[in-house]
This record gives sequence, structure tokens and C-alpha cells, in this order.
Amino acid sequence: MPSTSTTHVSLAEPIQLPPPFTLVRLRERGDAFAQACRIAPEGGAGTLVYVGRFDFAEFAVVLEPGEPLRSARRAFYAGMVALTDALRAYAPPNKIVTIDWPDAVRIDGGLVGGGRMGWPSSAREDELPAWLVFGAMIRTVAMTDQGPGVHPLVSALDQEGFGEAGAVQVMESFARHLMRALDCWQVDGFERIARDYLGRVPRERQRLLRIDDHGDLLTRRVGADRTERRGLVKALGKPGWFDLKLGGPRL
Repeated sequence: MPSTSTTHVSLAEPIQLPPPFTLVRLRERGDAFAQACRIAPEGGAGTLVYVGRFDFAEFAVVLEPGEPLRSARRAFYAGMVALTDALRAYAPPNKIVTIDWPDAVRIDGGLVGGGRMGWPSSAREDELPAWLVFGAMIRTVAMTDQGPGVHPLVSALDQEGFGEAGAVQVMESFARHLMRALDCWQVDGFERIARDYLGRVPRERQRLLRIDDHGDLLTRRVGADRTERRGLVKALGKPGWFDLKLGGPRL
């Protein structure tokens, strides 16, 4: 990963990232995920784009996988493990951080955001993609004056008692945990990432979950022969947590 820092918007809260990351800051109206996909070919691995806003932690990081696209997309799970680990690091002891497969993040059942993944449109499934981008958006502050019962299935970090943990803290924590997750993948294999990820997915009793070599989710009821497959590529094409009109987590 490159180590030279590129920074936009000088008057902003200081950000400290591990040396492998290159920081690109955008103004509040920027789109971290879209910008990271645009600059990925030139920026290279470790380029981390951050949007300076207080109501969301919005950022995206460029990855350069060393395997064909069909299996490289499993990096999405490493990103989700890092994202939820970043939140768990600041969560009050009684708060539970969970994932709705594959991309939505909830705290005590309230949707706070999720992750996305992009890759070159010209990339072939059996070839190494030039880049991948993992993007995330987490609602840090509830921007509505409506009571919590109006939207009972959505939430924000400030409503969940995260104290001073804001966008910068979440992103810094994500960067550290992403390095750890990728190191674990390299040392222990993808099975370690899959185990950590699936441990955060609520499941029905008597159902077994597994992630295959292409990143698809396989579900089988105990004692049954039939296995249900849910495709990762199709799911990533339409993030379940993201509202296109709002440009952020759905309400």
C-alpha cells in the first residue's frame, strides 16, 4: 500500500491512520465510495477516501487483491468484520452489533448503516481485478426531531450511547481493524474471516451457515440435505441498507 498522504480540505479534525493508508478528504457533499472507485487505478491499495461530515461516518478504501475476482470479492467480508469491530470498540457493554447478510449493520436491532463493494466493470470473473473498493457509511447522529418510536428499526450512534465516538474515531478504528482482518486472512485463511463474520449474523435455530469460495452464503437446516444458496454478487448490486434517494442509510 502507498504511504504518501494526499489531503483535501485542510481545516478539519486531525485524522491519524496507520502508515500503509493514504488519506483523501472530501467536503461534506462528496461521495466517498464513488470517488474511491474513480481514483482507484491511480491511487492504488490503501487509498482511503473520507467525507468530512458530522452526521455520518462515510469512507471507502481501495484494495488490490491477489486472486481472481470471483473469490477476491470475499474481501467484502473482511471489510464488514473490520467495520463491526470498529463499532464494537466504542459500543457500551450492553450493546450488540449485528450484520444482516451481507451488508447491513445494526445496533440492538436498529439500522445504523452498512458496507458496499465496487470493482472495475470490465473485470473478468477468472482474472485478477485491478482494484476493489470497500465503502462504509454509519449514521453517527440522528438528524430528525421525531421520537425514537417513529422509526423503531433505525438508529444512530448517539442514540445508542456511543458518547464521543464520531465519524473520525469510527474511521480510524476501521483502518486498524481492517489491517488486522487482512493479516488474519493471510495467516489463518479465509475461514477465520468467515467465522468472525457469521458470528455476527443472527440466525434461526437449527440452521447452519457457510460462506463458499465465491462468497455466496449457503444455508442448511440441521438434518436436511437441501442447501439454499444466496449469491453475493447479486446482493452487492443492490445494498439492502442504502436508500438511493436519501444518499444514505434508509429510514
